[in-house]
Amino acid sequence: MTDKELLKKAIEARDFAYVPYSKFPVGAAVLTKSGKIYKGCNIECASYGGTNCAERTAIFKAISEGDKDIEAIAVIGDMENYTYPCGICRQVITEFGKDIKMIIGKSENEYKVYSISDLFPHSFSPDDLNKNGGL
Repeated sequence: MTDKELLKKAIEARDFAYVPYSKFPVGAAVLTKSGKIYKGCNIECASYGGTNCAERTAIFKAISEGDKDIEAIAVIGDMENYTYPCGICRQVITEFGKDIKMIIGKSENEYKVYSISDLFPHSFSPDDLNKNGGL
């Protein structure tokens, strides 16, 4: 799967966003090492705290299906600007690997590629718990 193909899946997911408050739809597509793709959109809630981002929706779908080895994640929001994962999403992504490829799209043909470590350096991860006697 190419970066552009995965970004197309994120664009498809964005069409299902439930955003009555922010009017800011975001789509994400997670590619796992098994080759499966899990799409997610942001889902808002009137209490705001119950809102879930597109990235976490897609990740949680993958994990709930037993597919924990994430290879890449494509994210797209505003077609005029690059939309990056929020801090909570970066933390969740890091939970599943510091080398996950991040494809941040502005449009189907305009995107940037990073690793989650590029976007979230010095993160707290399961490795930190292992070093400190946890797990």
